[in-house]
Formats: sequence, structure tokens, C-alpha cells
Amino acid sequence: MNLPEKAKKLIEGKNFANIATIMKDGSPQVTTVWVDHEGDNVLVNTTTGRLKTQNIKRDPRVALSIFSMEDPYDAVYIRGMVKEIITQGAEQHIDKLSRKYTGANYRQHGDRIIIKIEPSRVFVQKP
Repeated sequence: MNLPEKAKKLIEGKNFANIATIMKDGSPQVTTVWVDHEGDNVLVNTTTGRLKTQNIKRDPRVALSIFSMEDPYDAVYIRGMVKEIITQGAEQHIDKLSRKYTGANYRQHGDRIIIKIEPSRVFVQKP
């Protein structure tokens, strides 16, 4: 599915995302994350030991909400599947995200991964 330009613009801005994964018992688990995109795929950088990582390895279905820090009603909601977990370039990617969100390189490296999400449904709240 094509990621709408509105979604790309929100992702490219200094806006946070919430990612929902599915726990072993079927309940939802939500985490606030930094977000990026590569074409129509959404990228989230995390570590191998995080709960969201364990959840997506078991069940690749995820949902994201991304909202403007200036206007939280300016938002996009994405459902999709994790299509790939990437290790190569993950350290450089977390530095890129850290510079975007904090203005400095990231300080806690180690066991980084990039979660690549292919959207299946996208809803733009405020076009």
C-alpha cells in the first residue's frame, strides 16, 4: 500500500509515534517510539531485548498512531505487518533519529534493530 504524503510529512517531522504489538495472551502492548520511513514502509528502531521486539517476532501485526506535536488532531493511523527486521545500519539509523528528535547522536548503542513495517491500512485524520 502506498503511504500517503500526509503520513510521510508527519513521519518526517519531529513527531512521535505509538506502536501497538500483540502480547502472547492476545492483549495489546503500546510503546511511544521515534519513527522514520523508507518509501512506503515505516521504520522503527529498537533493541533485540524489548518487549515489542519479542511480540513482533511471534506475531508481525502492528498498529501505529503518529500525531503532530503542534496539533495532536493532525494524525495518521496505520495498520500493517512487520515485513523485515534489519540489523545492518541500525546503529547509524538510531543516530539519525536521535539527531532528528534531540539534536545529538544517540548515547546507548548495542543490539539495535530496524523494524520495517508494510502498511495495509492507513487513515489520515486531518487531510
